Amino acid sequence: MLDVDATIAALTRDPARTALCVDFDGSLAPIVERAEDARPLPGALTQLERLAPHLGRIAVISGRPVGYLVEHVPIRGVTYTGLYGMEHVDGDHRTVDPRVEPYLGQIATVTNTLTARFGPELVEPKSGVSVTVHWRPAPERAEEMCEVADQLAEKYSLATLRTRMAIEIRPPIAVDKGDAARAAITGFDVAAFAGDDTGDLPAFGALRDAVADGTLQAAVCIGVHSPEAPPELVATVDILVDGPGGLVALLARVADEIVEPHAGGTRSRERS
Repeated sequence: MLDVDATIAALTRDPARTALCVDFDGSLAPIVERAEDARPLPGALTQLERLAPHLGRIAVISGRPVGYLVEHVPIRGVTYTGLYGMEHVDGDHRTVDPRVEPYLGQIATVTNTLTARFGPELVEPKSGVSVTVHWRPAPERAEEMCEVADQLAEKYSLATLRTRMAIEIRPPIAVDKGDAARAAITGFDVAAFAGDDTGDLPAFGALRDAVADGTLQAAVCIGVHSPEAPPELVATVDILVDGPGGLVALLARVADEIVEPHAGGTRSRERS
């Protein structure tokens, strides 16, 4: 494990050559009962806005649709990857992995079936590319939801992805946050990823692999801890912070070091 000072030192050594990647739910935004109510902490937006002109890249990488990310993290210069890597926005340009195209009809059918069965309050369509059913508001229906999702996925030749108190039905293509993180950090010397759940583990692995193969000089894996954090998270990361508030505090210290002049002659480091 790294301590806070070592983490800050790694992320501030050369800001213009550093990429910061962050998850949304549970990292920038507290977990809430209804998925549509999730919002980033105001402090998270403040610190990302401070860092955006100085870091080489800031990327939000999430299971959310990119439209949701763009709406709720509206920071100039940030790139967005949604649906675990199937959807991207860079500037005004949105792209979708072309491999999902053959499955959009099946996804639409499954979405309608799930909505009819569980109601719109428990079903989250995601840009027409995938659909998630949430049991956090109705934990007694978890087993039923998983069974129905598995049956529909098998019937329509789709895949499932289990996340925290939810299951997603998606096209059966090999893409995850590891692929998204790998693309986001390419060309940089230092990278960090902050995440809180099982779906973030491939991103941590991608950073470690990049260091091992020499394409990245240093990586910092930041675990955003909560009572629901999977055990693998603690074993995988370099530093643990206490929830989204803890991540905000860490980012604030990074921003202070990069942006603000310090006593003793340290000068603000600007992007080259």
